[in-house]
Amino acid sequence: MELNTAMQDALNEQIQKEFESAYLYLSMAAYFGSKNLPGFAQWMRIQAQEEVTHAMKLFDFVQDRNGRVILHALGQPRADFESAQDVFETAAAHERDVTTRIHTLYARAVKDSDYASLALLQWFITEQVEEERAAGDIVETLRRIGDSAPGLFMLDKELGKRGAAEA
Repeated sequence: MELNTAMQDALNEQIQKEFESAYLYLSMAAYFGSKNLPGFAQWMRIQAQEEVTHAMKLFDFVQDRNGRVILHALGQPRADFESAQDVFETAAAHERDVTTRIHTLYARAVKDSDYASLALLQWFITEQVEEERAAGDIVETLRRIGDSAPGLFMLDKELGKRGAAEA
């Protein structure tokens, strides 16, 4: 079954949002790099790679369904942040927004009885649970750390252990 035009357009928008997510996380990595927090920067770089993988999963799906991928322009991501906590609060809010978008796509697929899209989007729904949890856990840790330089240093070392294989 071919992709209907409305779902194709919605998936093309989601491809843009996934690439914008990657761009945002790269901006966050650059921020952390400028603050000499290489572990935080590493975590965000891997997060950006994950988002590109998500975009390409959608890209391939549209093409596999005989649809047409139309890439949209990317907006400039936020570049300035107040603190590591501000960065991760922004990331957590961003992931909640992505979850809402995925749920909207899923509702469209239900309405259209588009079972192939439902299967794909279920994977994204499950993935978003993990994305929200990961960002939220780091926000909570940063709240506990507060202004503690040693705490921030230890968390930076811990986040730097995240490997590309996880993405």
